[in-house]
Amino acid sequence: MSGAEDSCFVCRKHRGELRMPGGNLYEDDLVCASHGELPDGKTHTYPGVLFVEPRRHVPGMAGLTRAEAERVGLVASRLARALETCAGAEHTYLAVLGHHVSHLHVWIVPRYPGTPPDVFGLDVLRWPDRPRADVTELEQLCGRLRQHLADEG
Repeated sequence: MSGAEDSCFVCRKHRGELRMPGGNLYEDDLVCASHGELPDGKTHTYPGVLFVEPRRHVPGMAGLTRAEAERVGLVASRLARALETCAGAEHTYLAVLGHHVSHLHVWIVPRYPGTPPDVFGLDVLRWPDRPRADVTELEQLCGRLRQHLADEG
């Protein structure tokens, strides 16, 4: 394991050193998916912010193998559909930023009904009247999302 992998937030999460609310939503030999963390010192966060990450430490989309790219895309699509079905999202945004963590992580961010038209993209996470959920609510949401994935096959 390289030094980068030792200290990488995503690699540490995959090794089980960090716990995300609700645990893994999906995992296989190529990718993992989970809900975002509840920030330190916070009791609530925006519900449904999901991440799909390759297991292999790779900084961006260009470094994925074909199999990894196909799996990342498939899992992201399935999770977006699950957010619409299980959480009532009217739309989902996907983003890859990678400025602070050099391990690819695809964001899936729901837009909920009632969000003003001028609040879109990742700005939904900063909207003052955004929905918020505590850890129990996040775990319940993750349970519904996981069940949806299982039912979908």
